[in-house]
Amino acid sequence: MKNLPRSFYTRPALLVAKDLLGKTLVRKIGRVTLSGTIVEVEAYCGAKDPASHAYRGRTKRNEMMFREGGYLYVYFTYGMHFCANVVTGKNNVGEAVLIRALEPVCGIEVMKKNRGFAKTVGATHTLTNGPAKVCQAFGIERKENGTDLLGNKVYLMAGESITKSSIGTSGRIGISRGKEKKRRFFVKGNKWVSG
Repeated sequence: MKNLPRSFYTRPALLVAKDLLGKTLVRKIGRVTLSGTIVEVEAYCGAKDPASHAYRGRTKRNEMMFREGGYLYVYFTYGMHFCANVVTGKNNVGEAVLIRALEPVCGIEVMKKNRGFAKTVGATHTLTNGPAKVCQAFGIERKENGTDLLGNKVYLMAGESITKSSIGTSGRIGISRGKEKKRRFFVKGNKWVSG
């Protein structure tokens, strides 16, 4: 299966966010392949969105958000966690979609090791049920900021089709401004959804 094309990402964040559900996130680390199905996201809509890192304009930290869609925007938060976003829209728009949770598919034992989990059978739903947990499990850190999702290190592929009736919507989690906006989308009933 091929990477998703650039045209998938160069649309508005609210459109891309819903379409990311069910897609497969793939991370290659040497000979190891990690993958998972995206089950929860949040859209951040640039200058119109007070919760977006791009709300007050371009800075050194958010520079990657202003690229054309199809790049990874990774930021450090709370002095301890990385979070990964898919940049969307055209050049200079400043929109992105946060990957909040995914259901592990391939490389689960490596994900457990990355997260400091004891060896157990199967994958526990707490392995990747939050944005920082996704980054830790997949080994995504600051050096992955700016990764082209059309490359071969971190990328997305078509996955399972999620019907409209299976998509839940809510306010975003863990923010103080703009949390009333219904910009969090998730797969209903999936146990890897964060909350």
